[in-house]
Amino acid sequence: MKRLFLLPLLVFLASLGFSQNAKITAKDLQEYVQFLASDSLKGRKPGTPEIRVAADYILSHFLAAGLKPMDEKGFQWIEIVTDVKLGDKNSITFDGFDAAIMKDFIPLSFSSSATVNAPVVFAGYGFDIDIDSLKWNDYKGVDVKGKWVMVFRSDPDLDNSNSKFIPYGDVRSKILIAKDKGAAGVLLITPKGFEKEDKLMPLVVENNEVTAGIPILNITRDLANKILKKTGISIDSLDRTIISSKAPNSFQTGVTLNGTAEVVQKREKTANVVALLEGSDPLLKDEYLVVGGHYDHLGFGGTGSGSRMPDTNAVHNGADDNASGTAMVMALAKRLSQEKGKTKRSIIFVAFTCEELGLLGSKYFVDHPPVELKKIKAMFNFDMVGRFEKDKNSISLSGTGTAIESDSLLKPLETNLPFAVVHSPDGYGPSDHAAFYSSNIPVFYFNTGVHTDYHTPFDDTEKLDFDAEKEIGDFATNIILTVDNLPKALTFKESGKKEQGGRSGRRFKVTLGIMPDFAGTEKKGLRIDGVNKDGPADQGGMKKGDIITGLNGKSVGNIYEYMTRLQSLKKGMTVNVEIIRDGKNEVLIISL
Repeated sequence: MKRLFLLPLLVFLASLGFSQNAKITAKDLQEYVQFLASDSLKGRKPGTPEIRVAADYILSHFLAAGLKPMDEKGFQWIEIVTDVKLGDKNSITFDGFDAAIMKDFIPLSFSSSATVNAPVVFAGYGFDIDIDSLKWNDYKGVDVKGKWVMVFRSDPDLDNSNSKFIPYGDVRSKILIAKDKGAAGVLLITPKGFEKEDKLMPLVVENNEVTAGIPILNITRDLANKILKKTGISIDSLDRTIISSKAPNSFQTGVTLNGTAEVVQKREKTANVVALLEGSDPLLKDEYLVVGGHYDHLGFGGTGSGSRMPDTNAVHNGADDNASGTAMVMALAKRLSQEKGKTKRSIIFVAFTCEELGLLGSKYFVDHPPVELKKIKAMFNFDMVGRFEKDKNSISLSGTGTAIESDSLLKPLETNLPFAVVHSPDGYGPSDHAAFYSSNIPVFYFNTGVHTDYHTPFDDTEKLDFDAEKEIGDFATNIILTVDNLPKALTFKESGKKEQGGRSGRRFKVTLGIMPDFAGTEKKGLRIDGVNKDGPADQGGMKKGDIITGLNGKSVGNIYEYMTRLQSLKKGMTVNVEIIRDGKNEVLIISL
């Protein structure tokens, strides 16, 4: 079938007659990157005045190219949490002792702001596991209703990279289990095996702004020892006993603790920059292509920013990530505007915000499209296209399996290039095209590879190869124009699923077969951004846009709670999934 498609395509390409004099230039690309990656923009962190300067700069170039602004005069505004700060009321008191904030304890960033005066129960690692051969219940035989639960972070098998405890060791899972048991608050302790120094967890912004529902306080081991003083047992000896016995050791501490958590979220607005190049065909101009790349970066870095040097507070200029991709979008806008009257479909150019915060900008665009989403026929994403890998003159083009015609379409366009093109069929990936793929839109993701300066303060303009980027731009132009002028739109095809494993990720024995809303933009539960064809969810009638609120009678408030609930399910089970669809509550029966 591919061979049959190739010959007419070659004839079609020869007939297009696009402007040969119109070119993307290395000079333009360098000029754009130098501005976007300058120290004056302070790393283009979402919610800052500097990223607004970058947005204005991008829009001005879109308008100069003759594009029409979309949405609110070229901006799609998004409200995000940019910072979390401690309130004035954080406190811990017991038996006449007043703990010191930032020295003895700190609330977690997703803690609810509340006061709890209640007894403290020690509950080991906070597990309630009953899966196959792994059975461990730290709550058996202890009453925690209405009380503080004191638990260790992580798991008792830290030296084992294949430990069965790995899926159950994250903080959110422990908190959800404590809530299920009726706990009024959680005291988290970092065991010595996990962190030798007795340090508190940093207060960092999370991409998901949903709070835990109860106060969560991280306390030092020293403070834990003060709470345990009446028992005569130290927190380190307790940990050693649990690890050696591989068994729970839970008990009432005999201490009543008055604790208050107060966390204040700071919110700011940031924007996608959106503009339109109208097509010329009377019918096809109502179909759209999207050309985009994110323009945000990490600001000054720091803990929780995504920087690979979190202890270094310095401007992360993000020249390659992703001033290079933004510059490419701007250059393509200028280049393709010179084909006005020859482009049949309309092309939307987007500079996405908040990619580094979890693809929030592209997800917002897909959820609030300026045109009907079904009319968007392909998306082209440019993320890190300014540097070739050392000694490897090639680029990666992902998403080539997301349209039936892609490989045949690309083959004639890849001849006589100054670089090799490596195809990857998967549509999912850690960049803005993922939101479009999950909406059944074919995608093309251009990338030249990760390097040692990635997410560090050393990703600077002088390290980019603008002549090479210009060549990539010419190649991308040919692909975009070819897709734009096809008599029939590309045919979407599902290609690739997202999976994680190992100690840095979760491993599940079952799956519903969905693409969840990882960014947590839905506050009522977990929204479904995609349903894998013929998977359990698809066969059970689940649809994109459904909001999961419960699994087998257990509440689901966000992605973390969903993953925790999933751990308790087994292959072959039939589960009741509570959802909200079009504002109405429904229950689906799904076989795993």
